[in-house]
Amino acid sequence: MTARDAVLGRIDAIVPPRAAADIAADYARIDREYLRRHHDDGVLDLFAERVADYRADVRRVGPDELAAAVAEILAARPGVHGVPSGLPAAWTALAPAESLAADPAVADLDGLAGAVTGCAVGIAETGTIVLDHGPDQGLRALSLVPDHHLIVVAADRVAADVPEALERLDPARPLTFVSGPSATSDIELSRVEGVHGPRTLKVLVVA
Repeated sequence: MTARDAVLGRIDAIVPPRAAADIAADYARIDREYLRRHHDDGVLDLFAERVADYRADVRRVGPDELAAAVAEILAARPGVHGVPSGLPAAWTALAPAESLAADPAVADLDGLAGAVTGCAVGIAETGTIVLDHGPDQGLRALSLVPDHHLIVVAADRVAADVPEALERLDPARPLTFVSGPSATSDIELSRVEGVHGPRTLKVLVVA
């Protein structure tokens, strides 16, 4: 028996495993008579405002402007940018091929100039972007290791509030919630960015 098995065994002895049917029944009994969204109008404006509050660089672009905007941002950071293989090719059509690396190995992530991904959901009320690491987002490490992260957020991916956003997500998938660049104020309340994720976050909202 490993140490891990011993620890988990002790936990199970205190809180025995429950049948899936019992868990589902308890989940179904949760009262959900709460307001699902606090905003009906101006959701994209609110999303852009709240994301910018977290010191992210936010830009609104039209679908026909997206490729040029991506190329411009990448050109400002010379080097190779990691992209998931499922990222729509049209998004990076104007970026030099040599500046892109599809599905880079984890061991190579630290040497990248940045990463470009899509997202699963954007939450206007909180200014949060959620990645579920689907085809246009790649491995979780791709969004955490490089120092620069460019996220493309389509207008139809933006939910007004948290309950609405959670309904769009699959809880079985690995979820990463991004609220601005990585930052901490643990030491004497001095803000330090880039501690456990990208120091720079750029967001293109496509509408």
